[in-house]
Amino acid sequence: MKKILIINGPNLNLLGRREPGIYGNMGFEAYLEQLRAAFPACTIQYFQSNSEGALIDKIHEAGFTSDGIVLNAGAYTHTSVALRDAIQAVESPVIEVHISNVHAREEFRHKSLISGVCKGVITGFGLDSYRLAMEGLLRNEK
Repeated sequence: MKKILIINGPNLNLLGRREPGIYGNMGFEAYLEQLRAAFPACTIQYFQSNSEGALIDKIHEAGFTSDGIVLNAGAYTHTSVALRDAIQAVESPVIEVHISNVHAREEFRHKSLISGVCKGVITGFGLDSYRLAMEGLLRNEK
């Protein structure tokens, strides 16, 4: 059974309530149930934090034992060299995801500091971005 960790960064604990025109009306826990049903051959773990250090610790913890990490780093995508270094330091492949199309939004969201060390990037497909990332991880082994 494949072990996949989904990590959500700052403010993503507010999914379903935060800017529903951009992020939708569904909370992530409800969507996570759908993901688990869609991938019964996987153990999908989930972690969310608003703290950069906690995200780094979780990447370190899972980055040598999981089959892949799906990471929505939120605003840290555009600011965190430390997250980039954590991703680069681990063996598990990481897929960067974004719910919205960050390239259709504010200019500061167009630059990702983590894309260059991720296996791939999926952006703009709503919560379905996570499913697409899962499929990418499962089709493209380490």
